Amino acid sequence: MTNKTYRPYSEDDLVPLSALQHFVYCPRQCALIHIEQLWTENLFTAEGRIMHDKADSNKSESRGNVRIEYSIPMRSLRLGLIGKADVVEFHRMDDGSWVPFPVEYKRGKPKMDDCDKVQLCAQAICLEEMLNVDIKKGALFYGRTRRREEVVFDEELRSETEDAARKVHELIEAGVTPKAEYSKKCKKCSLLDLCMPKVNRKAGNYLMKAIEKELDSASSAE
Repeated sequence: MTNKTYRPYSEDDLVPLSALQHFVYCPRQCALIHIEQLWTENLFTAEGRIMHDKADSNKSESRGNVRIEYSIPMRSLRLGLIGKADVVEFHRMDDGSWVPFPVEYKRGKPKMDDCDKVQLCAQAICLEEMLNVDIKKGALFYGRTRRREEVVFDEELRSETEDAARKVHELIEAGVTPKAEYSKKCKKCSLLDLCMPKVNRKAGNYLMKAIEKELDSASSAE
């Protein structure tokens, strides 16, 4: 667990834990959802919601040395986050203690970036703060592969998570939505039709060319 010190956030300043995943995936997506309050559902988000609904049962169960709790509320005043974990397994150690092991459900497959890992690490940091424990690892379960991917909460990932939390707060406080930048991952974004990254890019190029043309004309007239 990190020893860094931060100014604690107030209850009114907490942002959704999911905003970190949105930000790492795409800062503009994060702003559209958490600043402009825009959201729409597509096939990918619908499948993800169904997976989360199954986990969101508020029940618990035990399997030998593992106790499983579903839909656990969590927060971190240090990072200014609030949210809910799909599943937290509590593993019994040899000394009789129980160590949390967060599990996050995702509909697709492992991503090229760390957006899912950052979200899971943020959950671990919340649990550490709430329960005063050290959590070494957790897991991401992907619906497409039907497999778990173990995630180690090392210093590099913790630093990336804390940095993402800080940047999300700065983004929301500034209230400015970043400009659109089209990439392959835009195709799977549920906000594609609202964001219109290709249109915004073309419009931006058109405006720049128009400005350059005006400047050239003014220079020629002098």
